[in-house]
Amino acid sequence: MNSFGKVFRVSLFGESHGPAIGVVIDGCPAGIAVNDSDFVSDLSRRQSGGRGTTPRREADKPEIISGIFNGVTTGSPITIITRNSDRKSSDYDEFKSIPRPGHADFVAGVKYSGFSDLRGSGHFSGRITWGLVAAGVIAKKIIMPSEIAAKLISAGGSPDIDAAIEKAISEGDTIGGIVECSVRNTSVGLGEPFFYSFESAVSHAVFSIPAIKGIEFGSGFGAALMKGSQHNDVYIGKTGKTLTNNAGGINGGITNGNEIIFRVAVKPTSSTGIEQKTFDFLKNEMSVLRVKGRHDSCIALRMPVIIEAAVAVVMADLTMIDRGINGSRF
Repeated sequence: MNSFGKVFRVSLFGESHGPAIGVVIDGCPAGIAVNDSDFVSDLSRRQSGGRGTTPRREADKPEIISGIFNGVTTGSPITIITRNSDRKSSDYDEFKSIPRPGHADFVAGVKYSGFSDLRGSGHFSGRITWGLVAAGVIAKKIIMPSEIAAKLISAGGSPDIDAAIEKAISEGDTIGGIVECSVRNTSVGLGEPFFYSFESAVSHAVFSIPAIKGIEFGSGFGAALMKGSQHNDVYIGKTGKTLTNNAGGINGGITNGNEIIFRVAVKPTSSTGIEQKTFDFLKNEMSVLRVKGRHDSCIALRMPVIIEAAVAVVMADLTMIDRGINGSRF
């Protein structure tokens, strides 16, 4: 269940405080030019270091283990890893008996009979998205000329992101945010109804990202307040161009050639500097917990490139599925 995709298949592995994390990409076509420098821009956008992000600093340097030779993909599985070096695992010792509210500590402990790695949240950590972003770099090459762009449009309920971040830091608390993502230069016909429609596949991939709590396409939940005559996107040309885009570039689960647009809700980082009263499973009583460790004041700041990667992986997979059905019409 750590793999996604039907043809272009991405598998994530590793734990936050383990020796390394990474990704295996199977089904990638041969002959795509890939080198180490291709990963720098997107992996840098995912890194911490900015105001409101975790003090944990990892080099995040990609090591290509297999599937790329002489600067091109070979057609065999691509394995890319990065080493974990900036680890403070002792910060997580007490969470075995006092699971952190909002985290996976409790459910992972039950599901995996106490054997799961809780250090830095283990395999549940946002750090595991490094592999997704790396896969997204290659996926973006496959879906060209489509261009994906995501941005944080609000934080803590405010469009003034900087002010919201400063307020959260001063209060020792955390905030969430809204990320908007668009895809331009899209083909008509991507999406496999019923259960692998474009929205279904994107939602599946996006909800697999830690901290995602909601998604809406086009007019989204606002569509419930509109009349059909208002919501319908009338065609204005033979290419399928529409006057409005309430559908978000998708009809019947299939891309219609207009700009794809959707928004994602990111929850506040669960690890907060505010003391919380919660249950101590060892002492069998309520206890005060102050979470130690290094955490983001707003994880949404680093989310846009991760969202882009998820969409790129979905589009690469759907493109290859469609080519298998309809030939190389793109």
